[in-house]
Amino acid sequence: MKIYVIDNGGQWTHREWRTLRDLGIDAQIVPNTTPLSQIQDAAALILSGGAPRMGLHHHLGNCGQYLEKISVPILGICTGHQFMALYFGGACAPARVPEFGKVELCVEWENDLFRGIPPKSIVWVSHNDEVTRLPPHFINLAYSQNCKTQAMKHGSRPLYGLQFHPEVEHTTYGHEIFENFITVAQNYE
Repeated sequence: MKIYVIDNGGQWTHREWRTLRDLGIDAQIVPNTTPLSQIQDAAALILSGGAPRMGLHHHLGNCGQYLEKISVPILGICTGHQFMALYFGGACAPARVPEFGKVELCVEWENDLFRGIPPKSIVWVSHNDEVTRLPPHFINLAYSQNCKTQAMKHGSRPLYGLQFHPEVEHTTYGHEIFENFITVAQNYE
C-alpha cells in the first residue's frame, strides 16, 4: 500500500511521513503541485498542514483536483482540513480564539478515525484559522473548547479532516488515529 503525503508547506509534514513509515507504510512526500497522473497509484492521501491561511486565501496547489478526481481515502490535517471544508462548500475564517499547544479533544462520534480512542484526550494544535461551517454531507466528529470542528468526515466518501496534529508526540493517540486511517485505506482497496 502506498500513501502520498501532499506537502502544503507545513512544519510537520515530515513527521506525517515518518509516522506512516514507522507504521510500515510505503509513504512518499510530494509537492501539492504534483500532477494527478503521478499519484494515481495511491491507496490513500494525506493533505498536510501548511502556511497558507485558508481563512484568508482559498488556493492550495492541486489539492482540489485530488479531492475531486482521486477515489481513495483522504485525510486533511490542519490547512488540509480547512481546504477540504472550503472545497466542498463549507466556510473557514480566522479563529475567534486561535489555538496553540495542548488542548482537550472531545470526540462526539467515534467513527472509523477514532475507533478505540477515549472520548476525551489531549491533542496538539497550531492554527489561526478554523472551519466555521461544515460543508454539506460532512459530519462533525470532534471539538475542543475553542474550536467546534476539530474533526470531520464526509457522510459517504472516505474523506476526513483534522484541525489538530496527530503526527506530533504531544497528541496522546496520534499513532492510533493514523493506524485507524490506514485500516480505512486497507479496507477500501
